[in-house]
Amino acid sequence: MKLWRLVLAICGAVILAAAQPAVAQRTAIDPQAWTAYKAKFLDVNGRIIDNGNGGISHSEGQGYGMLLAYLANNPADFEQIWYFTRTELLLRDDGLAVWKWDPAVTPHVTDTNNASDGDLLIAYALALAGSAWNNKDYLQAAASMARSILAHLVISSGGRTLLIPGVEGYRPPGRKDGPIINPSYWVFEAIPVMALLVPSDRWQKLHDDGLALLRSLQFGPRKLPADWVSLTAKPEPAGGFEAEFGYNSVRIPLYLTRAGIDDKALFSRLQQGMTVEDDEPATIDLATGKPKDRLADPGYRIVNDVVACVVSGTKLPASVRQFAPSLYYPATLQLLSLAFVTEKHPECL
Repeated sequence: MKLWRLVLAICGAVILAAAQPAVAQRTAIDPQAWTAYKAKFLDVNGRIIDNGNGGISHSEGQGYGMLLAYLANNPADFEQIWYFTRTELLLRDDGLAVWKWDPAVTPHVTDTNNASDGDLLIAYALALAGSAWNNKDYLQAAASMARSILAHLVISSGGRTLLIPGVEGYRPPGRKDGPIINPSYWVFEAIPVMALLVPSDRWQKLHDDGLALLRSLQFGPRKLPADWVSLTAKPEPAGGFEAEFGYNSVRIPLYLTRAGIDDKALFSRLQQGMTVEDDEPATIDLATGKPKDRLADPGYRIVNDVVACVVSGTKLPASVRQFAPSLYYPATLQLLSLAFVTEKHPECL
């Protein structure tokens, strides 16, 4: 036990030092905002409800929920969300989470494939909470998931180290145009923590190659990445998916800023490419450069505002500092954004 406590203390201290967005035992999310988020999206069983997607739950949402509960410094809520996650989603024999849970059908798991962004978010949240709250069970679970991610989802292809979106369906022979990637699945802030949990030089390569890909993926007149990209030869939007900068990709600038990545040229290109009239972000048809869905919700608009804060010190407008959640996804992005600015750039509030 003495040895374990020493390992726990060292691991926890190092993880907290590496984690960009938060500091142990500080509340980065306003309690009223967290209460509003829970009232809208967290049910009594601990599942995060995606009310914009038929009321389903998924590994991404559970990971986000755990991360937000940590940032709200609320161990009870964290444990509630983790309980649902480990009992209802961690059902695969490879240590990864099934990605989709539907309350309207039985059995509730309707797709047993995993989603690597959800796995990363869950492991990352466990590591942060385990470190901050001296919980060895969380740290052990985080390390186990990190080991599974490295073994099953981090691959080498064409001289690159990549994160595939799921174990099944994104590589040859099933996908002849594979490997297929989703650039928004790189949760950059989580990767250094994974490397502490399960040391390997492949994590750094994953980080570096993911960032290099983002810099190189410039499709269409707006020079934006696609949600889904084929890397079988020259990178191109993957067949079978909309060739768009879509709802997935909207979060990429937020992930970059939260990870402390300093690349003003990349931020400028993404911000200009995803922005239409009235400084409003939108999903973009890559071939034509025309907007598809305008994203007026403050949870989407705040992504550009966070970039402006980081790049030029611009204060966040009052409209995005107010939290009145409507849909799960933009509400989640808004809280992650506000938590980051509170912790790292309070001068922008």
